Amino acid sequence: MAAGKTDHALERLVFFSDAVFAIAITLLIIEIHAPHLPEGSPDRAYWIALANLWPSLLGYFVSFAVIGLFWMGHHRAFALAGRYSPKILGWNMALLGAIAFMPFVTAFLASNMFARTPAVLYCLAMLAAALLNLKVVRVATGPDMVDPKVPAGAVAYVRARSLSVVLGSASAVALGFVLPQMAQAGLITIPIWRRVLTRRARAA
Repeated sequence: MAAGKTDHALERLVFFSDAVFAIAITLLIIEIHAPHLPEGSPDRAYWIALANLWPSLLGYFVSFAVIGLFWMGHHRAFALAGRYSPKILGWNMALLGAIAFMPFVTAFLASNMFARTPAVLYCLAMLAAALLNLKVVRVATGPDMVDPKVPAGAVAYVRARSLSVVLGSASAVALGFVLPQMAQAGLITIPIWRRVLTRRARAA
């Protein structure tokens, strides 16, 4: 690609991906319906109605963070890409499909808090998205797409971060089968995995 020339195919792919992430993250709040109480209800009734929404609100904040982290990883990887490759298209579409599925599994989990099936399904959806994200990151930072001027250490760092999400999601799936009420707590291991893997990537 000539210097200063825009790779329109790559640009369109990134713009489309950003739009899907934005829509998915917006749909999370649409799934939460504001309580409607009869006119003249006491203030306490309103606070109780809001408190009853805590499973949905918890699911919203967790999934907002999850989708946001996937978007940041996607952005970080494509910032290293200098050209388009058709190899990325199918994998990127599959990742976006997994992201678009997140509002559904979030609502399912929020409506059935502490049940094993919704908890495991949520974590499996997260794991599927993490695995697809790992593949997308590897293609975007691979020889067919990466900017030749990008240092190898930057590529290793981005790849290590994406692998940490896979390991954290797998931890959540395993925890979901044993303690479904604590399944999402498995996602807390992601920063731990990231610290270990990125440290190794920097040392390599």
